[in-house]
Amino acid sequence: MSTHALARVLLALGALLTLYLLFAYAIIPAAWRRAEARHPALNGAPRLTNTSAGIPGDPLNIVLVATREQAIGALLEAGYRPADPITFKSSVRIAKSTLLHRPYDDAPVSNLLLFGRKQDLAFEQEVGHDARERHHVRFWRSAELDREARQAWFGAATFDRSVGLSRTTGQVTHHISPDVDAERDKIIADLLRANEVDELGWIDAFQDRAEGRNGGGDLYRTDRRLAVVVLRREQASPAP
Repeated sequence: MSTHALARVLLALGALLTLYLLFAYAIIPAAWRRAEARHPALNGAPRLTNTSAGIPGDPLNIVLVATREQAIGALLEAGYRPADPITFKSSVRIAKSTLLHRPYDDAPVSNLLLFGRKQDLAFEQEVGHDARERHHVRFWRSAELDREARQAWFGAATFDRSVGLSRTTGQVTHHISPDVDAERDKIIADLLRANEVDELGWIDAFQDRAEGRNGGGDLYRTDRRLAVVVLRREQASPAP
């Protein structure tokens, strides 16, 4: 390689290194400082849900920045269905779905607590032909609003892989897949596919530990990151 060609290569490498340093150490951190300042609920946010018995539950792994209407509309567009409330009728129906392998696309989810209350929204996608397996996520709204009057909806996304007895209480419950990151990433992919995402960012080392057990005693693993999804201000038009 000639001296002139080598100089061009070194110049190009130097430019790439400068761009990397600029984005990694200046632009991206500054953007996240603006994002956290824009939504105060991200500062000092909780990490885990709890069961009604006070046992640590599923980890939080996704936040939607949106109004209630935007959050519901985006999840519907992404192919999720709202879960039925827990009633005697819905409890009987989910038992029949599980035992008799009957579909129940909007089966109820058990209650978990955050901010001292049960979930404000719960959405799911059934897998197979009954309620044993499903993608699902619970959301709790923050009390704080950002400058555009949007709430932060803290979510715990997990995949129900089977029904059995809780390892902590002995009650009948769903058991989750250990890979909670896969469920978080699926929701993001579904929202992106539906053109409902305005911004996507991550808070690294959000969770204190990479492994844990939820209220049913199920093991989960995580990369410890929290996904922050800012939804579109106007919902996309439904596909014809």
